[in-house]
Amino acid sequence: MSEPALTAAREPRRGRDARRAARAHRSHESVPYITRKIPLTEMLSEEGLAIIERNAETLLQEIGIEFRDFPRALDLFRGAGCDIKGERVRFPRGLARLLCATAPQRYVQHARNPSRNVVIGGDAMVFAPNYGSPFVHDLDRGRRYGTIEDFQNFVKLAYLSPYIHHSGGTLCEPVDLPVNKRHFEMVYSHLKYSDKPFMGSVTRPERAEDSVRICELLFGAEFVQANTVMTSLINANSPLVWDSTMLGAAEVYARNNQACIITPFILSGAMSPVTVAGTLTQVLAEVMAGTAFCQLTRPCAPVVFGTFVSTLSMQSGAPTFGTPEASLAIYGAAQLARRMKMPFRTGGSLCASKIPDAQAAYESAQTLVPTVLAGANFVLHAAGWLEGGLAASYEKFVLDFDQLGAMHVLAKGIDLSENGQGMEAFHQVEPGGHFLGCAHTQSNFETAFYRSNVADNNSVEQWQEEGSKDAATRANALWKSMLAEYEPPPLDPAKDEAVRAFIDQRKASMPDATY
Repeated sequence: MSEPALTAAREPRRGRDARRAARAHRSHESVPYITRKIPLTEMLSEEGLAIIERNAETLLQEIGIEFRDFPRALDLFRGAGCDIKGERVRFPRGLARLLCATAPQRYVQHARNPSRNVVIGGDAMVFAPNYGSPFVHDLDRGRRYGTIEDFQNFVKLAYLSPYIHHSGGTLCEPVDLPVNKRHFEMVYSHLKYSDKPFMGSVTRPERAEDSVRICELLFGAEFVQANTVMTSLINANSPLVWDSTMLGAAEVYARNNQACIITPFILSGAMSPVTVAGTLTQVLAEVMAGTAFCQLTRPCAPVVFGTFVSTLSMQSGAPTFGTPEASLAIYGAAQLARRMKMPFRTGGSLCASKIPDAQAAYESAQTLVPTVLAGANFVLHAAGWLEGGLAASYEKFVLDFDQLGAMHVLAKGIDLSENGQGMEAFHQVEPGGHFLGCAHTQSNFETAFYRSNVADNNSVEQWQEEGSKDAATRANALWKSMLAEYEPPPLDPAKDEAVRAFIDQRKASMPDATY
């Protein structure tokens, strides 16, 4: 090929590369959390909701909830009028709901960068990344145990994505650090490498206390007591048990005015009945009992009505994701949360696939879309979840970011402004013409449609010229380029020094432990 011909052949590719670079640059810019403009999707009628609520009250009254190894909880419930036998707490009909009534309908979680503050509740929707995985996965090294370097990388990726509004919590488990000390470095990584809001440790009450102390150094003790700067994930030990670890952490956060996501963690068929209605009955009962405990600890402490419901393979016993029953549970739980006048957490980008493949994409989409349509306020596991939560995937992190961007557009609804109606374009294009070159199209060229930064929409020839890469391979290059471009947000050196000194002193005060 002659030099002029070679140059001409390269020009389109250079243009594509420039456009991709521009989109990648835009992906690092911040956008606000979602304020939904689309109607809610509801599956339960008033009669159906009343049936589940009545059944949950019966469950609380006749069977009760166990609060294990935590006498303070039993004392609080006894004083509130519950029937206590051993560690079993039975609620007179209507009492649990009454105790929950002081939980706020919405609250603000403050970030160290005030422009990153998020509203939890109402029409707001906040995306937070993967949580709790002991393993990590990427195309280069495969599946392996997570490290603090992986944890920091995920914090940086979440910081760089405009479509993740919250830094999350245990993005992966850094198993290279002692169990009793790793929470210090996880919380520090969130505040050092991101300026988005984050979650605190819940694995022991004293680790929750450490998280609060770190926030007091970062925000000021008075500010922390008057405002919510941290969210925590408090999981029920389903079915119908709250254990001392979760209760102890919830007590710390509630006492200090920090948010608790009270979440029954349920694999339906093993940890709840196999039916959606039976599972929702249990979800509501467990959430009301956990929320009542938080409100008795400190009235008006922020609490999120949480649910994590997946189905179970009746053949293997393995958890399954993206199933229609799980979607129905998401829709139903959202309605129950709104009836409780509480913010709602559910969903994410969940899958059972071991690699970022078609199964991962389908199952994640079948979880994420119902999450958005149901009106979730806080969405944990919004990016990176793989292998039923056992692994956090680098490639899936950025593939999920892309889908979250699409959800931002979906949640805006249909634009009915003068520009959105497009009548100007009809006056510019003759019948039988095309709209590509008209002034209306040109003025909307950059913003007309959501543009994926990982999907390939070029011709087969262009795709082959660029290496015939699949989505996971493109995502592999994208997360690497994002980390290469990462620059940390500014952090007050005095606050950084104070937090680091506290962490180092606390770590030095205890020997390494494996539990």
